[in-house]
Amino acid sequence: MDHEFYMRLALENAMAMKGQTDPNPLVGSVIVKWNRIVGVGVHMKAGEPHAEIHAIHMAGDHARGATIYVTLEPCSHYGQTGPCAMAIIEAGIKEVVIATLDPNPLVSGKGVQRLRDAGIDVIIGVCENESRKMNEVFNKFIVHQIPFVTLKSAITMDGKIASFSADSKWITSHQAREDVHLLRNQNAAILVGVNTVILDDPQLTTRLPNGRNPVRVILDSTLRLPLKSKVVVDGQAPTWVFTTKSHDPEKRKALNEAGVHVMVTEHPSKVNPSEVLQLLGERHIASLLIEGGSEINSSFVERRLVDKVVLYMAPKLIGGRNAPMFLAGTGIEKMRDAIDLSDASVHSLGNDFKFTGYPVYVKG
Repeated sequence: MDHEFYMRLALENAMAMKGQTDPNPLVGSVIVKWNRIVGVGVHMKAGEPHAEIHAIHMAGDHARGATIYVTLEPCSHYGQTGPCAMAIIEAGIKEVVIATLDPNPLVSGKGVQRLRDAGIDVIIGVCENESRKMNEVFNKFIVHQIPFVTLKSAITMDGKIASFSADSKWITSHQAREDVHLLRNQNAAILVGVNTVILDDPQLTTRLPNGRNPVRVILDSTLRLPLKSKVVVDGQAPTWVFTTKSHDPEKRKALNEAGVHVMVTEHPSKVNPSEVLQLLGERHIASLLIEGGSEINSSFVERRLVDKVVLYMAPKLIGGRNAPMFLAGTGIEKMRDAIDLSDASVHSLGNDFKFTGYPVYVKG
């Protein structure tokens, strides 16, 4: 039997749910008997049945003696739903093919052990790399309990994010901007600094049919957020503001009355990005998209908090020593200390290019 073919089908089905399952993983499942697909399932939303359960229900009696393909190790514990490993055993499935084990060290391998104890053949590692990459958000959150951080920016070929007059509309094409909305839809929260709100008054929403609007996170050390800004008044998505002990209490009261949730961080004068991620994790935010300016971007990069970089690059040149760059901050002194971006990919979007890479903070 072509294990990779059926596992890739399960992976493709699971990917279709990206942005819907937080904080749960993306999982797909396919049941095959007599070289024929008899059951297909995906996990669609946290708290709802897992992929294996949907596939088993679809297969019905055909599940007995069949092979099930699952992109993630079947769970063996009771949570919001029952253990999938037990459902597989009860369905009479004879073979289980798994892409990767559960990354949670507290449960990893336990589902496999339960299946093997029941006399079921288990194969592990089919399309493992694809499965791990698909669940990069879950894999980080379940272990570290802080969000997977994607840093996104639209830049010119000389690295500018705006002209010297702060004009940035529009650097990239319509196709690239549409892709950004898909990225927003796939993340639980979106973060900017208060300067971005003051300059651009963005909505920070997803303009897609049936799209999900992420929680809007604003870093604002002294609460300069205008009360008439869209993120305060439009009611399209929750707005969370992280401030410091130097904030204006009256402004905090006004924001609270407007429905904005204000959180005071420990630092007396500047919001600490590490503390923000910790607080977001405590509130079950598994993925965070940063769309900030150069200072916000640098504050996360310099602390090595960014997991993924997505750059939309327009074939344009702006120039100007005072035009803002994608990154500011202090920067590095020696090229040997530059942050490499691994697993890089580039593809075109209209006249633009989308670059994706993963920062490598530990040199080999």
